[in-house]
Amino acid sequence: MTTRAEFLGSIRQEMARTRGLFEARPVPRPADAGQAAEVVRRQMLERWPQALERFREEFDRVSGVFHRVSMMDEVPGVIRRIAQERQATSVLSWHPEALGLDLRGSLGAEGFSVTVAPDGDPDATARASHRDAAARAEIGVTGVDWALAETGTLVLVSGRGRPRSTSLLPATHVAVFGRDKLIESLEQIGVMLEALHVDPALSMSGAVINFITGPSRTADIELTLTRGVHGPKEVHAIFVETPDFVEAK
Repeated sequence: MTTRAEFLGSIRQEMARTRGLFEARPVPRPADAGQAAEVVRRQMLERWPQALERFREEFDRVSGVFHRVSMMDEVPGVIRRIAQERQATSVLSWHPEALGLDLRGSLGAEGFSVTVAPDGDPDATARASHRDAAARAEIGVTGVDWALAETGTLVLVSGRGRPRSTSLLPATHVAVFGRDKLIESLEQIGVMLEALHVDPALSMSGAVINFITGPSRTADIELTLTRGVHGPKEVHAIFVETPDFVEAK
């Protein structure tokens, strides 16, 4: 049996041998968050192809499944194939205004059970009904606020029409996004979040920010890696090439 001293010694040895993935350094808060966010957006207009390739590589590294389509109307077909491969029939999605796509017509006509999140401020009964639907759903479809290339991470901010249960409860999570959501670094994510907090037009009251880096996994029990304990077993990202595809905030 390994003693406490031996265990801690092995950790110290590994830390001395392996440097961190990213350099830890303080980043000052921007004096004008809105202006700083606009600078990031302009930069990404030019650098999105490189960011997309980096995102795809890192997303694959964390066991995500990447898809690329030309037009928004191709997205339901990708979701249908994902569902059929898993013999899934129930789909849960953000509200169409938040997602930029209404799946009820396309998938509903093919026999899938499609539930969309309520818009506005639902009452307690509506919220409970949606939670029950989320618990039963096999596939959850969301947009993203940002796709972080540095780590292959999907960043989602909860809000009206976009509850966090959509990405957490179904066994398969499918995220849809366009080039305007690509971000290169965690530092840039900090700038964008700062801009959200200071913009009076965007209420962050009660919002939850989720950083999703691949499927849920844990090795808490006997160091055996298990997927899907605290979230989806699979995470898919669908990139839509159409430049005018913009999800609602």
